[in-house]
Amino acid sequence: MKSRKKKKEFYTEYTARNALKNGSFIVRLSAIVFGLGCLVHKQIAKGILYLTSEILLIVYMVQTGFYNLSKFRTLGDVEQQKVWNEAKSLYEYVDGDRSLIILLYGIVTLSLILVFFLIAKSSLKQAYRLECQSKKGEQILTLKQELKELLNGNLHITLLTFPVLGVLMFTILPLVFMISMAFTNYSVEGNKLVLFDWVGLENFRKIFDFGDSLGQTFWSVFGWTMVWAVVATFSNYILGMLLALFINWKEIRAKKMWRFCFALTVAIPHFVTLLIIKSMLQPEGAVNILLRNLGLIGATQSLPFFTDATWARVVVILINIWVGVPYTLLQVTGILQNIPTELYEAARVDGAGPIVTFMKITLPYMLFVTTPYLITTFTGNVNNFNVIFLTTEGLPRSVGSTAGKTDLLITWLYKLTIENQYFDVGAVVGIMTFVTLTIVSLVTFTFSGSNRNEEAFR
Repeated sequence: MKSRKKKKEFYTEYTARNALKNGSFIVRLSAIVFGLGCLVHKQIAKGILYLTSEILLIVYMVQTGFYNLSKFRTLGDVEQQKVWNEAKSLYEYVDGDRSLIILLYGIVTLSLILVFFLIAKSSLKQAYRLECQSKKGEQILTLKQELKELLNGNLHITLLTFPVLGVLMFTILPLVFMISMAFTNYSVEGNKLVLFDWVGLENFRKIFDFGDSLGQTFWSVFGWTMVWAVVATFSNYILGMLLALFINWKEIRAKKMWRFCFALTVAIPHFVTLLIIKSMLQPEGAVNILLRNLGLIGATQSLPFFTDATWARVVVILINIWVGVPYTLLQVTGILQNIPTELYEAARVDGAGPIVTFMKITLPYMLFVTTPYLITTFTGNVNNFNVIFLTTEGLPRSVGSTAGKTDLLITWLYKLTIENQYFDVGAVVGIMTFVTLTIVSLVTFTFSGSNRNEEAFR
């Protein structure tokens, strides 16, 4: 029923299908000669704009587009060559194909081809709309009137045009470019940094092959990333909520002072806090020196905060609690203060104690309101580059491995691409991270009370 209502609400008869089925020859020809319908119905300026866009796209395709597509199939096959110059009596280097540029230009060309068909569809629909309006005797707006309408009835188009173009150019296009790398052998291995090829699903096969060293590394890092994300998310959430409840307790005095103290830690940039903690936990850092002076460890001993895998993982979780709990405290405090007091009064009348009140009123209310926050926090922890890279740098690392014991997928991705130049595998890791977060976020929110029982909760 809902889908039918939506269809009726956004229904329009001026579709491309109706135009091809019921439109005149001029209407159908408008899909080939852009703007023809506009020109016939005296919308000269709009018709010229349509026609100009078609001419520009055709000129681009003739000059460089078809060449880019021909190279896109192989990503180039001409290597840089050394040629003897008789006049200068020396060797000169002649540039060969650069696969990365070919890949980029190929994607841009395919995008422009898609734009070409979208403009053709728009021209077809516009011609059909003008023809129908002409037959019905309705007024056909001039270009000036349509521009005025963009500030009135069609204001949403004006407001959304530039944001949508920005998302397409600076988000969608780079994402497609990155995803395309996953199907190539663009890496330092085999000297494929300048000239590389399509390899299909070979990189994905390596990732899912438990017998391959790359596959073993991926699943080890993936497992730790999931453990880290769950523990980091719920440790911050639970401790932050308990701290907020404690400060909000009526017996506690100077509530504003305590909240200010924790809010002050948020004001300090994370990277400053993380670098200071890293310095303090070094073998010759303040913590180890203090323990030696107190006689708790030997004069030459140091606790392996960053050199032992188990210690390092526990340390980064504790560091994340230190920098993350104040954020949760501020979030939860606002929610606690908005829980209806009538619920607590009714529970007190019924004889419910503090624990029952918390489990039956406070916790359900908190979970209902903060489920989206938990999802975004989980996503943020999966991609929590700063806490790991600025403290342990992913260490300790096994011999011959590109990933350390505390590396997350995001920090391993950085090392694969920036430090080791395995761009093909890095693209696969990026895709797998995106797919995992999408599935977890959608499933969690779909089955949460925030989505399913909103009206019932109220």
